[in-house]
Amino acid sequence: MRINYNHLRYFWFVARDGRLTRAARELHVSQSALSVQIKTLEAQLGHDLFERRGKQLLLTETGRMVLEYADSIFRTGEELLHQLAHNREVPRRVFRVGAITTLSRNFQIGFLQPLLKMKDVELMITSASLSELLLQLETHRLDVALTDDVPMRDAATSWIAHRISDQPVSLVGDPKFARRKRGLHDLLSSEPLVLPARDSNIRIAFDALVERLGIRPHIAAEISDMTMLRLIAREKTGLAVVPPIVVKDELKQGLLKEIHKIPDIQETFYAVTLKRRFPNPLLKKLL
Repeated sequence: MRINYNHLRYFWFVARDGRLTRAARELHVSQSALSVQIKTLEAQLGHDLFERRGKQLLLTETGRMVLEYADSIFRTGEELLHQLAHNREVPRRVFRVGAITTLSRNFQIGFLQPLLKMKDVELMITSASLSELLLQLETHRLDVALTDDVPMRDAATSWIAHRISDQPVSLVGDPKFARRKRGLHDLLSSEPLVLPARDSNIRIAFDALVERLGIRPHIAAEISDMTMLRLIAREKTGLAVVPPIVVKDELKQGLLKEIHKIPDIQETFYAVTLKRRFPNPLLKKLL
């Protein structure tokens, strides 16, 4: 048996994108021609590589295995061309990171710090919902996805959630609140609060805390995006319930102050990866 590498390349493009339309446009061929080439490859290999769900093509188990080999084959080809074009210089390596849209930018930078110092590494960072990031992982368009929530798993999923950091949560606000010591109960029951959105893990734990304490908090704002929560905290609208890492620059500059730690509430960060035959070697530096 011989592999037709043109057919394999067509498969590789479709597998990474999940849609015939965009892959055909990028390859400058018609959708029907592209579909025929993939069917020819499937017949040659004796296995189905895709299953169709609506307008999307999802990889079968065999398709995932073939994609891993195709990734290795075409990555090696790209490195060869790079070596020839750049007089044997060390080729730049690419690392693709996805993060949920609400994740702290400060945490992302801290996590990626080892790679930011490497001159031969190109980082590609994208933000999306967790479901979109998992789809990109499965189609091998990401090396890792960062989230503060563990995705659901079943027998058909093959991703792994690495617990990489636990960050405490505090009341953060105008430094004037630190001039006299006040208890947590007093602060939560008397001051306006800037809270994460109701579906966040921090908010769920916070709501349980005030319920136990018998407090009806005065909510000044509810915000899903941590960057916006950080900006609202700077406006001193109220005391923000937030991990200090989110506002570490403001704390360092004295614009905000950590007024009181909130016990038993923390934000946990996860790096989600896919079981791969050829994982990106840069991943080990981060995990």
